[in-house]
Amino acid sequence: MYVGIDVGGTCTDAVLLDNGLVRATAKVPSQSDILTSLLEALDQIMQGVPAELIERVVFSTTLITNYIAEKKYDPVGLVLIPGPGLCSTQINYGTDTITLSGAIDYRGREIMPLRREEIENAIVELNARGYKRVAVAGKFSVRNKKHEQEVADTINKHFPEWHVEMGHQVAGRLNFPRRAVTTMLTCATRDKYSFFVDSVKEAVARRGIEGSLFILKADGGTMPLSKTTGVPIETIFSGPAASTLGVQALTPPGETSVVVDIGGTTTDLALILGGQPLLSSRGVPVYEQLTQVRAMAVKSVPVGGDSVVERVGKEIVVYSERLGAPYSLDGPMPTPTDALRVLGLTRVGNEEKAREAMRLLGDPIGLGVSEVANRIVNLVIDIIVREIEEMFMQWEQEPAYRVWEVLQKRRERPSTVVGVGGGAAGFISQIAARIGCYPVIPPYAPLANAIGAAVAIPTLQVSLRADTEQCLYTVEEEGFQGKIEKDPFTEEDALLLAEDWLKKRAEKYGLEKTMKKIEITRRDVFTMVRNWITTGRIYDICVQTPRGIMGQIGSRGD
Repeated sequence: MYVGIDVGGTCTDAVLLDNGLVRATAKVPSQSDILTSLLEALDQIMQGVPAELIERVVFSTTLITNYIAEKKYDPVGLVLIPGPGLCSTQINYGTDTITLSGAIDYRGREIMPLRREEIENAIVELNARGYKRVAVAGKFSVRNKKHEQEVADTINKHFPEWHVEMGHQVAGRLNFPRRAVTTMLTCATRDKYSFFVDSVKEAVARRGIEGSLFILKADGGTMPLSKTTGVPIETIFSGPAASTLGVQALTPPGETSVVVDIGGTTTDLALILGGQPLLSSRGVPVYEQLTQVRAMAVKSVPVGGDSVVERVGKEIVVYSERLGAPYSLDGPMPTPTDALRVLGLTRVGNEEKAREAMRLLGDPIGLGVSEVANRIVNLVIDIIVREIEEMFMQWEQEPAYRVWEVLQKRRERPSTVVGVGGGAAGFISQIAARIGCYPVIPPYAPLANAIGAAVAIPTLQVSLRADTEQCLYTVEEEGFQGKIEKDPFTEEDALLLAEDWLKKRAEKYGLEKTMKKIEITRRDVFTMVRNWITTGRIYDICVQTPRGIMGQIGSRGD
């Protein structure tokens, strides 16, 4: 038996699968005390099921996505060490940014030391502005962490209670601007994510579950839950990835569809081409800036069934924030869910309370209850359709999408929109009509995220760094350092070595069957030259077992 749990900003969804069939489901309100929601969801799906039968629990969450989409994360000061050749002031990181002198070159050599007085002045300035979280990012810090470490050590000396993140620990790939953004967001969300992980572990322990625990990454792969606290940003689009895998499992194999997951806080968009989710060739974008997080080609739109609706003058406005439950469920403000209730497009909430919410908005400007409800629904649809059209343009630039068009021998867009999430039933038909597609709402649509998590194939990865000059290699996940025996040792040799270690890990976890195909997620080569002579190379290789789902989902009634 496998369990999938999706912790969203509005609801916590859970599903229990028994040999690929849905045995039990649960949907409970998400509370600020995550532990309470998790325990309630587990209790509902595990009635009569011994805990020892649960082999694996996979979690997905939109918490980090929601924090970032609604800008509810903790403020972070950013300290950059860009060196020569890059004007960091041309990039808007969305927070106070301090630039220090000093430089590490592409070979990892210090060509300009840091100035102690600049570091001290930066700390004084950050303290004056009230920051207690600081992200430090230097160009080429993945080749030499000296400058980042020096800044972090100085901050910790003056303010040991501050939280400091260093870029070389967060993102191992080259690309300084993306590493800076990724480091900043990691620093902003680490405490909240650590609280989530602790709550998950305690809930599982209280219910006696001893099966493997995983969390879904943004690219649809999974990581052991114990390994994710180091890089919480890897789960930024965990929720959208889960809903996409859920649609993949709930629709016929080989389908090509736009996925629209309408939750209470956000609406997530994704694309499935020929039965496979489209993977982004770039990192996850956040506020027009790219990160170094590998992900599906998804987008999270900050509007959902519980978004705040207000009257501004004679206009009705839908905001991107959620203040609580819909008015019809005793919430503080009118929401799109209240509008759907009035129009008979959902049964959630008290109808009279929903009508009262519409009157609060419409009476001062002479609009009837149904007219206000229709206007709200159309505003939400306008926002989502506009984002889908923009996503189409972005999707068409993805290499995988272009390959798909070549295979189709014609240029076309998907003809189906699959709606999932709690708000899908009320919106998806009109969204599909606006973009000229057929609407589909599969079975278990409100629980697609939890199903997607449950059916995700466990993935393992190996990060190998080989230095031929020192004749040493390290395997990050195993904490192992070994000697390179072969001479010459080529890039292909490094790849084969990484694959060999991945096979060993797969055997250890009983996942040998997933080794038929291996994904290469990082493949960097750095040549070292001394006195005009090549003295060695550094190979930075990351491989993982393939992402995917166990198969299509049925129910005991099928």
